[in-house]
Amino acid sequence: MKVWVALYKGEGNWVNNIVRKWTKSIYSHAELVLDDKQTWIGISPFIKAKLVQRKVHNYDPDKWDFYEIPVNQEQHNLILDFFNLTKEARYDWFGMLLSQCLPFRIKEKNKWYCSEWISYALRISNIIDWKVIKIFDQADLSPAKLHDILVLCNFEKVTLE
Repeated sequence: MKVWVALYKGEGNWVNNIVRKWTKSIYSHAELVLDDKQTWIGISPFIKAKLVQRKVHNYDPDKWDFYEIPVNQEQHNLILDFFNLTKEARYDWFGMLLSQCLPFRIKEKNKWYCSEWISYALRISNIIDWKVIKIFDQADLSPAKLHDILVLCNFEKVTLE
């Protein structure tokens, strides 16, 4: 069983451009793709501004990088449990912006931004080891930082087919 972290590198809109420039990264958004390759979990200020699980059938593969993550059934279930606990959460503009500007993490209760939610989902499901990747000690959990975590954990960049 596998899941994929999808990192958006397409042109996007003005928000994507700001995120890229601020974080000095090609990535501006992240989503988690479940094992059926069509169910994407993400939170965006533009898709109802809340955490959603949706079916994605058509996407431009040139605009996304995918990192493949092997999971067992328990880990998969923990991701879904975390989603069910946090679904309907709103986008954390305040936390995302201030965490980029300050040397400490700002977290608004019941709000997330895309890469922050994915980082926690991977940690809570024991996919990333908290002793190696101390996400609790990270002020910045931007898409660029999530990419760095995936590379550090040696997850493979693949084409989602």
